[in-house]
Amino acid sequence: MEKIVALLCVFGLGMCFSLLGSISVKLIPRLRIDEGKFGSLISAFMFSCLIASLVVGVITDKIGYRPVAAFGFILTAACIFLIAHGKTYKEVLLPCLLLGLGAMALNTAGNTLIPVVLFDGENPAAASNFGNVFFGLGLFLTPLLVSFFFRRTTYEKTISVLAVIMLLPAILAVFATYPASQAGFAVSDAFALLANPAVIIAALMLFCYISLETSFSNWLPSFGKAVISRARPHEDIEHVDASAQQMLSAFAIAMMVGRLIASQISIITEYGSWFIAGAAVISAVIILAMTVCKHVSLAWILAALAGFAFAPCFPTTVGITFAKFELAVYGSVFGIIFAVGLLGAVIIPKAIGNMAMAKGSSVQKSFMLLVPVCIVLALLALVLGIV
Repeated sequence: MEKIVALLCVFGLGMCFSLLGSISVKLIPRLRIDEGKFGSLISAFMFSCLIASLVVGVITDKIGYRPVAAFGFILTAACIFLIAHGKTYKEVLLPCLLLGLGAMALNTAGNTLIPVVLFDGENPAAASNFGNVFFGLGLFLTPLLVSFFFRRTTYEKTISVLAVIMLLPAILAVFATYPASQAGFAVSDAFALLANPAVIIAALMLFCYISLETSFSNWLPSFGKAVISRARPHEDIEHVDASAQQMLSAFAIAMMVGRLIASQISIITEYGSWFIAGAAVISAVIILAMTVCKHVSLAWILAALAGFAFAPCFPTTVGITFAKFELAVYGSVFGIIFAVGLLGAVIIPKAIGNMAMAKGSSVQKSFMLLVPVCIVLALLALVLGIV
């Protein structure tokens, strides 16, 4: 059962990371805010994740997986319920901050447990890729469910459905049997690890990658809405919103497929840096095409291709980094590299929102900010392969 809980944890994390993007087309007008303010909500959530990732690691090391996983499911469900009923920016800001704590409880429990319980702990990159297929599943189902229920019921009831889905796995988390916890951000080990070249490079890689993924998770529906509205100006607004939200699902499905394929590559841990570098270059080309896209069908194709290209980057980075260390310091390594990675999630999506507000700009044009991020990621991946 611990395997199921680990996979449900990353599934829940995927739901958390796609939540704001999935409801953005309804949330922005509901709160009477602009793209800049919405970007601030994203940054608040991600900054909370950054701080929480360090704290939750220490707690997990002391009390084990069970209470952390159960707490993660319960808190995230409560936060989603509060977001469902918030009617002002301030009423939504607080649950967004608390959502970061719940999300990182799921993240720590899931991503440090997966390499231990899957593939007999012998191929961490493959295990991480397979486990994070379920992250993609959460990323996929959230906008799909939202677009389905938005057209059939109220905003409050739609988001509350997500809260119920998040709460149910807490039951399994309580009754599962877990291995001895190896997770946690051990401060005494961290100081030594901060000087390790592999940790430094991996942390910078996650800064780049998480910038890309969170930008897509939160801004892809806005990108899709802009392309669809421009190409089909007379289409019903509800249908436009639903189609834009479903574009995020296409991105998530492609990511799931890509990670499932990567998990079956036996040499993924040994040659993972080359896979990441190639994926980053391909991502840069796709994003460039998105900034000038004018056709709805092409927008869908590019969204899916981006998900497929992004797929191996995060789990393979984590897996090949873990392969360079003993199991006992997995938690500390993960705590460092993920915390640095979240800095990218705090900065870049907000920068896209700010740039979109500039005269003559848009979310679509602002995606250009992600191209240099892809190039830097490719270069760092090659360096990680030799350190």
